[in-house]
Amino acid sequence: MTKKINTILFDLDGTLINTIDLIVASFLYTMEKYYPGEYKREDVVSFIGPPLAETFKNLDPLRMEEMMTTYRTFNHQYHDELVKEYEGVKETLEELSSQGYKMAIVTTKRRETAVKGLELMGLEHFFPVVISIDEVTKYKPDPQPLNMALEKLGSSSDEAIMIGDSEHDILGGINTGTKTAGVAWSVKGRDYLESYNPDVMLDNMMDLVEYLAKTNGVLEDS
Repeated sequence: MTKKINTILFDLDGTLINTIDLIVASFLYTMEKYYPGEYKREDVVSFIGPPLAETFKNLDPLRMEEMMTTYRTFNHQYHDELVKEYEGVKETLEELSSQGYKMAIVTTKRRETAVKGLELMGLEHFFPVVISIDEVTKYKPDPQPLNMALEKLGSSSDEAIMIGDSEHDILGGINTGTKTAGVAWSVKGRDYLESYNPDVMLDNMMDLVEYLAKTNGVLEDS
């Protein structure tokens, strides 16, 4: 018998909070400092998803730490100015919380920055569990961070769903054994994310409430 979903794991950036302009600006500032004139917006979009260390190590292992510091200094300075909310996210979380769903954040950000974003958007009280890059030795799409979140919530993978805006989130869910949801507002594009075969694509966050109701047999398919 298929278990009902009672646990929701969310990616943060580009999923619950709109940090895309901040992330892109931070990458462009860093790239311009180290590789003047070589990078445009479309070039740095591919950097979104993996941890900073991986991205900068691939560019230049010797200057990785220096580039990370440059990125983070800019990112923190402009964080509150450039981070925006996504329509329907807070209302959706309020509805899911009222229905008793257990929820956690699974992100490749550092804990300090993740919490900063949650607090800025007034979302921190929905998430008793935040798994950041600081708590793990492996990261999405490896199942380690998702399994850690599930363990802390007292949940199993077959009663959970992972929601995110990148292939790392979808593959992380698949590798962990959860259901998966992609968000159509992904900076990489709906079609790109859909190619990784999530169980559902959400056109807006409120779609999640209806999907869970149908999946759990509360709402009949029309």
